[in-house]
Amino acid sequence: MHRTTTLPPDDTAARDWVRILAAYRDPDPLRSLWEIGVTVVGFIVLWIAAWHAVQISWLLAVALGVVNGGFLVRLFAIQHDCGHGSFFTNRHLSDWIGRILGTVTLTPYDVWRRTHALHHSHAGNLDRRGIGDVHTLTLAEYQALPRFSAFMYRVYRNPLVMFGLGPTWLFFVQNRLPLGLMTAGRVYWVSAMVTNLVIATALALIFWFGGWEALVFVFLPPTLVAASAGVWLFYVQHQFETTMWEHDPDWQLHEAALHGSSHYDLPLVLRWMTANIGIHHVHHLYSRIPFYRLPDVLRDHQELVEVSRMTLRQSLKCATLDLWDAERNRLISFRQARLAA
Repeated sequence: MHRTTTLPPDDTAARDWVRILAAYRDPDPLRSLWEIGVTVVGFIVLWIAAWHAVQISWLLAVALGVVNGGFLVRLFAIQHDCGHGSFFTNRHLSDWIGRILGTVTLTPYDVWRRTHALHHSHAGNLDRRGIGDVHTLTLAEYQALPRFSAFMYRVYRNPLVMFGLGPTWLFFVQNRLPLGLMTAGRVYWVSAMVTNLVIATALALIFWFGGWEALVFVFLPPTLVAASAGVWLFYVQHQFETTMWEHDPDWQLHEAALHGSSHYDLPLVLRWMTANIGIHHVHHLYSRIPFYRLPDVLRDHQELVEVSRMTLRQSLKCATLDLWDAERNRLISFRQARLAA
């Protein structure tokens, strides 16, 4: 089933944007170093402040940790750009910065880079779901499930699980093994195990010098906040009402990138903390653009601003969307599915 584009008919075709956006792909090494430096320094300063605040007030330490969760999200976004080779022209430099940041974000870099590449190459393809995406069933698939399987899918899509328990499981448990790539090569096992070793060493040192209070009130708050925020961001980037899913051969890479990814128009502070990742439709069209050049694209090409745009308030509705209705080309809620039945 072909999808009707939301762009005016005289606008540029999705695949033609690749040629246009190529002009924004070259990173500025000094700007990249600045973005890394200001984020790392901010993260360390807030971490040290929380460490000292534990002696005064656990509540103050947690409050500082919540703010620091934003800096941790930003570190993950920089790791993300390194994985796409968009932050530096030197691929080896990008990869090693990504690996170092992966020990802070609890994410084995080489494993994540591979699964994320699969996400980019398959996003919106109903025949290639399973790795690097949010598990999404069609309405017909859900209606055909046995009762217990349908119940488990509802549990999985429950916001408390999706954005609470799920992120904790993902970053603390699932990332400890190269799941999805268990037999794909030694490099993924090395990536996971070396990352685990560094994380275990860091946690042991935190406990040795700061005790359990440092682990609970300094380490955990920014990590949990960043994990939940990161999963939410990834969710709303593709799980919105008018997103795009297709079966082969109707699925087209560039159409899926443009119309299956959102423009999450966040307030300025949150836009900075999330490193412009909300301009996700442009990112999927051309993933080699550094995050700090994504606003330039919208400034120069106003026709991209309103494509799949949603505000922070509008995005809250996405948490209730659970199933792809292929007949109406919409994500719908379980309640809508019951009415349809």
